[in-house]
Amino acid sequence: MDVQQFIDCWNSDSSTLTVHTSGSTGKPRPMEVEKSRMRASAITTCRFLGLKKGDTALLCMPLEYIAGQMMVVRSIVGELNLISVESSSHPMASLAGTTIDFAAMVPLQVVSTLQVESERKMLMAIRHLIIGGGAIDSMLAAQLADFPNAVWSTYGMTETLSHIALRRLNGPERSEWYTPFGGAELSLTEEGCLMIDAPAICSERLVTNDIAELKDGRFRIIGRRDNVVCSGGLKIQIEEFEQLLKPHIPQPFMLTKAPHHALGQQLVMLCEGETDVAGLDTLCRSLLPRHYHPQAIFSVEKLPLTATGKPARAAAEEMAKLLCVEKISSTL
Repeated sequence: MDVQQFIDCWNSDSSTLTVHTSGSTGKPRPMEVEKSRMRASAITTCRFLGLKKGDTALLCMPLEYIAGQMMVVRSIVGELNLISVESSSHPMASLAGTTIDFAAMVPLQVVSTLQVESERKMLMAIRHLIIGGGAIDSMLAAQLADFPNAVWSTYGMTETLSHIALRRLNGPERSEWYTPFGGAELSLTEEGCLMIDAPAICSERLVTNDIAELKDGRFRIIGRRDNVVCSGGLKIQIEEFEQLLKPHIPQPFMLTKAPHHALGQQLVMLCEGETDVAGLDTLCRSLLPRHYHPQAIFSVEKLPLTATGKPARAAAEEMAKLLCVEKISSTL
């Protein structure tokens, strides 16, 4: 689908549009969403960021998913000047001399752009850059901390029609805590998972899988409930330990889980490319608490990612399960 095709669908008589979930925790699935709710979400974002008619917005993500679609809707609702480029890891490569007031990217695009000095300068010039679709680790946050214009991390999902909260990543306002938009009420389940009541955007209360902490009307995300490894009575939060290891491991890697005959589940590390397994095992044992290090480390050609560049957690778990079975079989 291209921009004009999406606009034609938006202008059609139908009151709904079909969007697809990203597939980060399972197979992508279609959803019917109301255009009126997409419009309400777009208006909220434009107001929060102070975007005005004629500002330039950059579309650099696939239109099959809600993040790309909402960029077009914001441009329509806010009467923004929309510039569209092919979705790639270097969205700024063809935009020399172009002023961008508002852009949305996934972390992979930002990381790749920062590696090219000319593209990095253009990224720094964006007046409002929002980053979503994946976790922003401490290394990336440090690279963005001194940007002169506003850089935001978003919180949201397909069900919330993109984001319902933002947090600053740079300047004196930077914080680990997300500020929800007006009209969104938050609470926690007994298990500590975030619940969202946002009637203008979601027709029903949304119970997420995100373990969160609430404080003074804001919240921060600890990790996902389905990304907890229950190993020998210990509960290991995957994202927490990925963040601890990332500054020390240069190659792309993911933590996941697989069944274990004695522990119930085991923590597994998947590393992209050639891997010094013994060296990584020593490193993990030195950095992580006792009994919290990976029980198995594997080298893989490519880590499983979604179409939007997020870790494909369900695919990674399946990969780890097969690799562990092969490892056991090879020793018999």
